[in-house]
Amino acid sequence: MAKQQKRPVVVAELGRPETPAETAARKAHDSRMYRQRKTVNNLVFSLLVSLAVVLIMVLVVPRGTDTFSEHSVDVQQLAAEAAPSAGRKLAAPEVPAEWKAKSAGLRQGDGVTWWQINYTTVDPATGAQAYAAVAQAFTADGSPVPEAWVSQQLEKQAPTGTERLGGLDWVVYDHPDRNPDESNMLFGMQSEWEGDTILVYGTDSPATLRVLATHLAGSLDATKEQ
Repeated sequence: MAKQQKRPVVVAELGRPETPAETAARKAHDSRMYRQRKTVNNLVFSLLVSLAVVLIMVLVVPRGTDTFSEHSVDVQQLAAEAAPSAGRKLAAPEVPAEWKAKSAGLRQGDGVTWWQINYTTVDPATGAQAYAAVAQAFTADGSPVPEAWVSQQLEKQAPTGTERLGGLDWVVYDHPDRNPDESNMLFGMQSEWEGDTILVYGTDSPATLRVLATHLAGSLDATKEQ
């Protein structure tokens, strides 16, 4: 018995069966619409994923965290590590626990090599912060450090006196009328130790910086050599 051929389906909108051309056009349209919907869905999904990643980053990454204020380096350790390269003992003064040593390292420029320590100081009574620095400078051939270099470090201020602290003779630079917001040197001291030029300066009080100079001399055993 011969298999009966399936009759074409009547399409409601047409009221008759589709022609082969209409069937092909309908399938092509359906395929195109499927691809378009799929592309839109993929874009929406990608956008949602991107937004989720951004949200996670916002939640995970600390915002407004002040890490620099608590940053402090180990001056004694860095001085010991840098001493062989410098070829000499490097100053590592003891300072109050509240102080933060923001940086310590060897620097070079204009024929001078120097060991620089930068501190953020803290007044134990008021909690007010200021700046203090130590520099130990020398030249490769042992010649004196140029006065021009010293003048630049001390912001070209004139000396105002002399005194002796920690077994060293110091030239004093006392300029209290300078603006601490525009200067790093309101009070400074300059001395010599075994041919090196030693500087202590900053915006803290002269009394505090004198104590720093005394501890600096002590870290170099300056009093033992007198």
